[in-house]
Amino acid sequence: GIGPTWKGLFGSTDHKMQDGTSITVDENYLRESILDPNAKVVAGNYVKGTMPTFQGQLKEVEITAIIEFIKTLK
Repeated sequence: GIGPTWKGLFGSTDHKMQDGTSITVDENYLRESILDPNAKVVAGNYVKGTMPTFQGQLKEVEITAIIEFIKTLK
């Protein structure tokens, strides 16, 4: 692994962010993270600005497909 796994990510609660907040991973969070990865950065060894944005590069149907795929990884 180059990065964190998506296994078990969807629906997880208490997902810690760098600003100290915790979130539940849902469709809205995943969509925001695909389009604006710097909006909410996970706590740990992650540097804001490292992840690329896919804004304008993916069609809505592709974003939805990625989210649906992540949801299947239990």
